[in-house]
Amino acid sequence: MSDNSILTDLIALSRHLGEEWREYAIIGEGNTSARADADTFWVKASGSNLRTIDENGFVRMNLDRVLNMLETARSDDDVTRGLNESKADSSVTARPSIETVLHAICLAEGGAQVVGHTHPVAINIVLCSQQAPSLLRHLMPDVVVVCGVAPVLVPYADPGLPLARAVRAALHQNMEKYGEAPKAIYLQNHGFFALGQTMREVENITAMAVKNARILAPTFALGGPNFLSDTDVSRINTRLDEILRRQQFAAKST
Repeated sequence: MSDNSILTDLIALSRHLGEEWREYAIIGEGNTSARADADTFWVKASGSNLRTIDENGFVRMNLDRVLNMLETARSDDDVTRGLNESKADSSVTARPSIETVLHAICLAEGGAQVVGHTHPVAINIVLCSQQAPSLLRHLMPDVVVVCGVAPVLVPYADPGLPLARAVRAALHQNMEKYGEAPKAIYLQNHGFFALGQTMREVENITAMAVKNARILAPTFALGGPNFLSDTDVSRINTRLDEILRRQQFAAKST
C-alpha cells in the first residue's frame, strides 16, 4: 500500500470516528495514527477535528525518534522540542498530537498498524465511575471476537509523556500475562484506544467497545452484570469459526 493510500484511508477512518452522531469525539478530541512504513508513521496534528480532517491535519513522524523521548524527555519543553525534532519533514509547521508517543508505543510495542483514540460518551460514563474495572470483563461472545481477551485499564495519568509511560508499563504487564497484545486500552477518566491491523478493525473495535459499555452501565440497576466465565471466554477466543470471523471482520481497510 502506498504512502498516499495509507494517509487517504487514515483520513477516512478519522472522519468516521469523528462523526458527531456516534458520540465518540467532538471538537478537537481524539487522535489517530497509522504506520507509513517501517520507520515512520502518520499521526493527527494537535487541534485538528476528526470529523473534518484532511491531509493537512496529519504529521509524519520518525518512530524511533519518538520512542527515544521515553528515555530522554523530562519536561514539557523537552516534549515540545522532541516532537518537533521527530518530524519526518522538518518544514511541516503543524504540531503533532500530545499523544504521539503513546501512538508510537501502540504501533511499535503493541503490534498495531493502525490506532484510533476516542472519548466515547458510553465508555467514559463507565471510565468516570467506580465501575471502570468491569470493562475488563466480557458480557457477550462478539466482544471477545472483536475486542480480544486482553483489554487493558490504565489508571488516570497526565496526558502526554506520563500517560504514555503508564500505558507502556500496563501493555508489557498485560502481554506477559496473556501472551498477546491488547486490542482495547481503556484510560480511566479519559478515553479509549483501539489497536488494529487495518482501518476497518479499528472501526470495529471502537464500535463494539462502545456497544459493550452501553449495555454494561444499565446492568448495575438490574442486579449487576452477568459476565461470561473465563472458560467461556477462552472457548470463544479459540474456536476456529470465531477466528475466521475475526479475520473477515478486519479484512477491509475502510
